[in-house]
Amino acid sequence: MLNNYILLVQAQHTAPGFLIIPFLLLIGMIAAGPIFFGHFWEHNYKTIAVTLGLAVLGYYIFALGDYHMPVHTFFEYASFAILLSSLYIAAGGIYININANATPAMNVAMVALGAVLANFVGTTGASLLLIRPFIRLNVHRIKPYQIIFFIFIVSNAGGLLTPLGDPPLFIGFLKGVPFFWTLKHLFTPWVLSIALLCLVFFLIDRRNKEVEYTPRPEVVEKNKEKTEFYISGKRNLFWLAIIIGAIFLDPNVVEGLPHISYDGSKFSFLREIIQLGAAFACYRFSSKTALAGNQFNFHPILEVVFLFFGIFFTMMPALQLSAEIASSPQFSKYITPNFLYWATGSLSGFLDNAPTYANFLSLGMAKYDMAQNSVVEVRQFATGTGADPITLVLLEAISLAAVLFGAFTYIGNGPNFMVKAIAESAGIKMPSFFAYIVRFSIPFLLPVLILVWYLVVHLHLF
Repeated sequence: MLNNYILLVQAQHTAPGFLIIPFLLLIGMIAAGPIFFGHFWEHNYKTIAVTLGLAVLGYYIFALGDYHMPVHTFFEYASFAILLSSLYIAAGGIYININANATPAMNVAMVALGAVLANFVGTTGASLLLIRPFIRLNVHRIKPYQIIFFIFIVSNAGGLLTPLGDPPLFIGFLKGVPFFWTLKHLFTPWVLSIALLCLVFFLIDRRNKEVEYTPRPEVVEKNKEKTEFYISGKRNLFWLAIIIGAIFLDPNVVEGLPHISYDGSKFSFLREIIQLGAAFACYRFSSKTALAGNQFNFHPILEVVFLFFGIFFTMMPALQLSAEIASSPQFSKYITPNFLYWATGSLSGFLDNAPTYANFLSLGMAKYDMAQNSVVEVRQFATGTGADPITLVLLEAISLAAVLFGAFTYIGNGPNFMVKAIAESAGIKMPSFFAYIVRFSIPFLLPVLILVWYLVVHLHLF
């Protein structure tokens, strides 16, 4: 039943089980370092992440003689790091200020706006554009939970409606899922998840009465009776559009684009050159007032780039071993919408949701002897016109889980750690890795994930 997927796994060199230790060690240090040895971690996290990543990379190349997985991982990481860095620089030169009273209703309206915006500029773009004005709006009553709900809603759940919204969905689009498939099939789950998270956020934010919603001084001084927005650095919106538009320049989709060929795969470099060029222009010609207003510096993006270097390369064995286990013939009968939702979701929270989506898309298609490298078969799988109409539900389960569970930890989706780093650079004491999960993800996010699963995946009500 899983011939295509088994052949893919067998074509790769088997990674020994102990090779997941560097990944577990890195995650453990990301979680414990800031708490138990903060000074050491702050000065050495770059060295630790890079060393662990290179150790696993070296084992693959020199001990296993496997170049396939490292090469693919390198290009995936390069695209990830360049896109996030470019968006960070572009957004850093756009200063958005909101003259309004930071009420719970205003905060909910802002994250809801971010959830809509995420589908046009991506969860990363929306997060970077709005996180600083969100912090400024709440400067007199800012709390860590507000940043975390921002991550839940803007950095993750908001991006369910278009392939531009979140990296997993964009991978699906590149492989052949129709562009408007997400809007058609995930709209109701998007409304449900955003509405529930906004409701919980509103109820919690109502209890934050430390300053009794004292109007911001500039609002009182100017005697404003209505909310006003001020934007400086509008020129960067042009470069931001170029960075986002360049995402579509994929040689696997657009024929004739220059690319690097390896082992039957086409890897982009033109897209990355355009994004880096736009980022340089953004920084070179950005409004100094906007940069100063955002207190722009490179520390948050450097933290993300170095830590995710270690995460991308140390998680190679974990992804490979999980794929081998799941592709065993005895697991074929368990490949159901329920299994794919929880399996994709569980791994998306800890192994980055984009590669997890790709792995489980392959697994789900392999059950029906379909291959993800065939655009026609991916389209049939997405629309339920292939071997079995249930494939449509399987893809819905995979897509929902990859996007929604990306918010479960700081490392589930790229924008999460970026928002955390920006918040900490603004002086907000964010919870540790495990505190984030125990105090926020489990009590507030998990019930929403369960409800979405029960209504959409299990009962197929929507």
